[in-house]
Amino acid sequence: MTKHNFLITGGAGFMGINLIRYLLARGHNVRSYDLAPFSYPEADQISVLQGDIRDQSLHEKAFEGIDIVVHCAAALPLATPDEIMSTNVGGTRALLETALARGIDRFIHISSTAVYGIPDHHPLTEDDRVIGVGPYGESKVQAEGVCAKFRDKGLCLPLLRPKSFVGPERLGAFELLYDFAFEGHGFPVLGSGNNTYQLLDVDDLCSAVCLCATGPRDSVNDVFNVGAAQYGSLRESFQAVLDKAGYGKKIVGIPAAPAIWTLRALEALHLSPLYKWIYETAGKDSFVSIDRITNRLGYAPKHSNKEALIRNYEWYVANRDRISEVAGVTHRVPWKKGALKLLRYIL
Repeated sequence: MTKHNFLITGGAGFMGINLIRYLLARGHNVRSYDLAPFSYPEADQISVLQGDIRDQSLHEKAFEGIDIVVHCAAALPLATPDEIMSTNVGGTRALLETALARGIDRFIHISSTAVYGIPDHHPLTEDDRVIGVGPYGESKVQAEGVCAKFRDKGLCLPLLRPKSFVGPERLGAFELLYDFAFEGHGFPVLGSGNNTYQLLDVDDLCSAVCLCATGPRDSVNDVFNVGAAQYGSLRESFQAVLDKAGYGKKIVGIPAAPAIWTLRALEALHLSPLYKWIYETAGKDSFVSIDRITNRLGYAPKHSNKEALIRNYEWYVANRDRISEVAGVTHRVPWKKGALKLLRYIL
């Protein structure tokens, strides 16, 4: 296997650290480029650059000796709209300008299925229209537009649209489920919970990245959905975590319409950790076709929804005592539970 020199933007984040571990295990050289400090045991095995991706004065150092960029860095939905747009769109454009100027072999952009907005049909394919919901969704759509322009300029630019992905180091909104399960409570879902909902294990996402990094240029230079191959209803998937916790608790469906109106009000008052795209889609079917990446690149995900969530929950249990030490607004830190924490007392 050919050894590559990877630059991972957002290397200190949830996807970043999992991807770095995945690449190191396969003998590749890695540099992390992140605004946050890289506080992992792997720090002595990689090159670490701490800084803002929007700061092009750092790009010469970031790109030195690199042949493949994986752009994971992004401002998440709980950041301010200005931060989201300047990072996700402006930061992506700045990196692409440097990548094109330096003749980088491949630039793999991590987008999101949030670009599909609140869809009216399933499964979603890569050719479906894109429409952003809220600043985060809008920024992802715009960033994809920037990527398309640079692909037209000759840059090999695989673009991945992963479903919500979980695994070791993942917290964010999923911590609500794990926290309720660990403390012996049931967990609420919007509606019946019988809607089909596809997730993704971060290990399978890392495998998709590697396929894009090593596959034939003409095959990978496109847009790909990435998700689990085995998935079911949201109720079934979340119930697997409650069963793992061992308290005999159940998923509890709550009427969707009044719950959504309540969540809208709580979001407006900054009392909810959930943002619009999550609560507007949580009670609906949500799954994508992975035929393109499967048929063209040989993508073969190993983990089902249930396995991915349980793997993440086991990490949460093992690391629960140190979780509160991490600060920031990323997938690796606990989000403020707001008024939703009160639900544990009635479930």
